[in-house]
Amino acid sequence: MKHVFVFTLLALVLLPFLWIAYAAFLPPSVIYSGNFFSKLGFSLHNVRELAGLGFWNRLGFSLLVSSTVALLQLATSLPAAYALRQGARGLGLFLFLLAIPVELLLVPLYGVLFQLHLLNTPWALILPFAASPFTVFLLYQSLHRLPWELVESARLDGATEGQILRHILLPLLTPSLIAAGVLAFAAHWNLVLYPRVVVGQEYWTLQVWITNLEQRFPTDWGLLSAAAVFASLPLLILYLAFERRIVDTFEGSVKG
Repeated sequence: MKHVFVFTLLALVLLPFLWIAYAAFLPPSVIYSGNFFSKLGFSLHNVRELAGLGFWNRLGFSLLVSSTVALLQLATSLPAAYALRQGARGLGLFLFLLAIPVELLLVPLYGVLFQLHLLNTPWALILPFAASPFTVFLLYQSLHRLPWELVESARLDGATEGQILRHILLPLLTPSLIAAGVLAFAAHWNLVLYPRVVVGQEYWTLQVWITNLEQRFPTDWGLLSAAAVFASLPLLILYLAFERRIVDTFEGSVKG
């Protein structure tokens, strides 16, 4: 009965995704006829339509922006987590920041970007996310699981803090850094409200572009399904490639 329950639940979860993947490659004639299963077919019409609407340019732009944000968060979070592990005061502040909904920061952040003349520029999508309290806390938990005697021994041998970070902690934290990078990428990739507010149509990310596509073609299920499928592929590939490391990182953080 346990196996039946698990497989039933799995089927219910996968059914919408399988349907979207199926509809993405159906010919328009099948979509509009309503005979989705009696008239099977395969067509790249929706893919070609997306290309004509500029989907792939938005996909490339979103990949660039989200990847840059993920790298910046890793570059800033590792030294911050190391400082906290060393005893620097500020852990309570990071925990407090984790509890603040991002939406509450949108209005003051808009004012800051306006004063810095960064509105409607790619930097408005990148700089506010260059540091993340969640990533700092995740790496801080990972540092707690490492044998700290390695760091103390390196100091006795005359290693600087930068050398300790680069040559000792960085290799040991590679799985946690990969997991944190994937989560940072996914969080920024899925933003909708923030990009719509701070940038114009020229710098819309893919998720904002898709919401606009839904308004323009509300009944074109094949086109919308194709956009959803290809927009999900980067996250799906990342999670499948690094699933074990993400799970191990979170299991270690919970145990720690």
